[in-house]
Amino acid sequence: MNASLEKTAEVVRLPIAQIWSRIREEAQAAAANEPILASFLNATILNHKSYAKALSYRLAQKLSDADMNAMLWREVLNDAYGDAPDLVEAALADTLAVYERDAACQQYIQPFLYFKGFHAIQSQRVANWLWHHDRQALALYLQSRMSEIFAVDIHPATPMGKGLFMDHATGVVIGETAVIGDNVSMMQSVTLGGTGKKGGDRHPKIEDGVLIGAGAKVLGNITVGTGAKIASGSVVLEDVPPGCTYAGVPAKAVGECAGKAYADMDHRL
Repeated sequence: MNASLEKTAEVVRLPIAQIWSRIREEAQAAAANEPILASFLNATILNHKSYAKALSYRLAQKLSDADMNAMLWREVLNDAYGDAPDLVEAALADTLAVYERDAACQQYIQPFLYFKGFHAIQSQRVANWLWHHDRQALALYLQSRMSEIFAVDIHPATPMGKGLFMDHATGVVIGETAVIGDNVSMMQSVTLGGTGKKGGDRHPKIEDGVLIGAGAKVLGNITVGTGAKIASGSVVLEDVPPGCTYAGVPAKAVGECAGKAYADMDHRL
């Protein structure tokens, strides 16, 4: 690997305000090192004066289809970011989360350009904005596109916190009345679902700092407490106390979490 892309074991936390500048620096270096990508990097990053404009361009590229082209999606995305700057702040926090928690992420530019878990989260944030601005039809259309493109199905009504990391992301399903707090990490094939066809408040509430392992299913109107860890392949049907590790089918308490599970990404029991 090129030494310039190696990430040291001790990750230096970059302030949120500096992430856009770092992404531009990385894009300039990548364009110089790989001229065949220069046009792509200019169009996607270097031609834009702000992170919000660049993000709207990148997501519009991903979401466009025969019925909703990239220009229409950019209009929607720019409206959302102009009305709700917190969506952009959340995206920057998510970028930092990916860089800090994903050993495969060597640069800040990588989730922005390539990681579908990051793209899915940012798309859902805009779908949630649409949902709460009486544009449910377009929000559901966006949910459908997310599912087709990223293999991630999150209902537009679901509120999600900042600093989220969805590693690999394929097969993630999150229901309508679920709630996700800040600094949550989850792996692929996670389901936050209901337990039947009954309506109402029927999906899990994931508090801050939770780690959910690959293939875990958390079902019903239950709460996973702050700092908890759900082991891969578990089926959780009851409340998980803060700081506890749950594993098994059905999942039961097997210990406490040492440190910050969501940040350490340590899936061992």
